[in-house]
Amino acid sequence: MNIWIIFIGFMILSWIVSLTLKSKFKKYSKVALDNGMSGREVAERMLNHYGIFDVKVVSVQGHLSDHYNPTDKTVNLSPEVYSGRSISAAAVAAHECGHAVQHAEAYAWLNFRSKLVPAVSFSSKWVQWILLAGVLMVQTFPALLFAGIVLFALTTVFSFITLPVEINASQRALAWLSNAGVTSYQNHDMAKDALKWAAYTYVVAALGSLATLLYYVMIFTGASRD
Repeated sequence: MNIWIIFIGFMILSWIVSLTLKSKFKKYSKVALDNGMSGREVAERMLNHYGIFDVKVVSVQGHLSDHYNPTDKTVNLSPEVYSGRSISAAAVAAHECGHAVQHAEAYAWLNFRSKLVPAVSFSSKWVQWILLAGVLMVQTFPALLFAGIVLFALTTVFSFITLPVEINASQRALAWLSNAGVTSYQNHDMAKDALKWAAYTYVVAALGSLATLLYYVMIFTGASRD
């Protein structure tokens, strides 16, 4: 019963964080930058500042679909960020460029995370099916559930490794936005607030993954005692 209360609590918390994040970005998307730069221009200027000339800034479809792709070295910005000239657009663009800077500087946590991607991709594809089968067959074939737990533990570790990567990218973004004069003392806290709530989504996801992992471990240990 207690574990279900925890699950429901995380679901509610995740919903609150997601709702607040959308509200913050909607609010700050209406606050224009003093210099009128677009998200694309902010990204290109930050990349140039760090001497990164082999990364392209491109527009991709979707809402909050912004990401950095280290494979093809592209900063992918959603339409509202790519063309937007607001605080939220600048904050997101700079954050994604923060990942490009991490990549260029061989940031340890990003390298560690990248090395886990192939294994996590495999795990994410099969883990739910293995866990489901493992729970159903826990009395007759407990090794299957154990295998599922190992795979899920890998995704949980990945979630926690993602935290320092995302937080560091935001720190780099905020420092550059301020030093480059893209944000001012009147609106810098808005950019900081937007990225703070974005980081919260990763924190909640990591803790939720840990709670789920512990749930399956409890099932396994309970079956082992029986």
